[in-house]
Amino acid sequence: MALRIQSVFPGRVAWVEFDSRVLRGNPWNDPTRRRFPVWLPEGYDLPGSVQRYPVFYGLAGYFGSGPSQVNWQPFNESVPERVARLIHSGAMGPVILAFPDCFTRLGGNQYVNSSALGAYGDYLSQEVVPFIDATFRTLATRDHRGVFGKSSGGYGALFQAMHTPDCWGGVVSHAGDAGFDLAYRGDWPNTLDVLARFRPAVEEETLEQRTRAQALTQGLDDGRVTSFLAAVGSQDRPSSAETHALMNLGMAATYDPDSSAPNGFRLPFHLETGELLSERWARWQACDPVHAAPRHASTLRQLKCLFLDCGWRDQYHLHYGARQLSAALTRARVPHVHEEFDGTHSGIDFRLDRSLPHLYAALKP
Repeated sequence: MALRIQSVFPGRVAWVEFDSRVLRGNPWNDPTRRRFPVWLPEGYDLPGSVQRYPVFYGLAGYFGSGPSQVNWQPFNESVPERVARLIHSGAMGPVILAFPDCFTRLGGNQYVNSSALGAYGDYLSQEVVPFIDATFRTLATRDHRGVFGKSSGGYGALFQAMHTPDCWGGVVSHAGDAGFDLAYRGDWPNTLDVLARFRPAVEEETLEQRTRAQALTQGLDDGRVTSFLAAVGSQDRPSSAETHALMNLGMAATYDPDSSAPNGFRLPFHLETGELLSERWARWQACDPVHAAPRHASTLRQLKCLFLDCGWRDQYHLHYGARQLSAALTRARVPHVHEEFDGTHSGIDFRLDRSLPHLYAALKP
């Protein structure tokens, strides 16, 4: 694709503000009042217009949020600019785009309900969707409502499809988190190394005693996670290793929340030996779309569109997860599209040129 400086096709971004009820009392005191953008296509503001539009929700990846998707980009397009071009070219018809803000102090979200993060699944499907339908001229039914995202946003789109079938008619997952054994396990030793810098200093305790500590065998924090979270939260520029550690802890808070545990969640690895804790990892695997999708096959068959893709050089190995997920969906007789392309996990917004027209064709009036 040729480099673009900026699209000039019409449409406008409206900013809305919503105060959530379900996010009140969330464990990190993240804000309940969120301001986020909604893109309105050309023609929406014509005097006297009563036309209603399909609405697509864009879910950001980890360390991203809704507002970031409308930002100017060098030699590229924002998501609204890209969609405006696709509409102008005739590749798809006009839609409304909503970009909810689900950022957290742990760096992001998987768009699920978690006692360790907050009820972001309900926030999206039970609060934001009705709010957008009441505020803008949407076609307010699942048959004209889609959700798309990349990485964690792709995971969130899949989760929403499986758990809130009355809300969504179509789903697009670009490099969505799947195949956890390959996607997550390999990075945890790096996270353990980062956390080791915050190991509590207990002089009288030997390494053997620490290794045998019952808390560590149960995936509980011995203080290092708490200290790390406090330290990284006060930094202006955390390192790459620290941000990946924060992300892995965010995943633990998503997949294995426990309100009785330190920080509200358990860890899938022994903090000293690096051993995988099978009971804890089973909680993660239950959330893996590869394993979860067959349990929700009847729900997924109701979708009018299910589009998956991933670059075959994805640095998080998510192309293997996408292949496993596609195979699981095929065995469960769930119609879907699965594509691969020559790319990594980065710079893949160009794939929206393929997926969003496909989504529109399924959900158009």
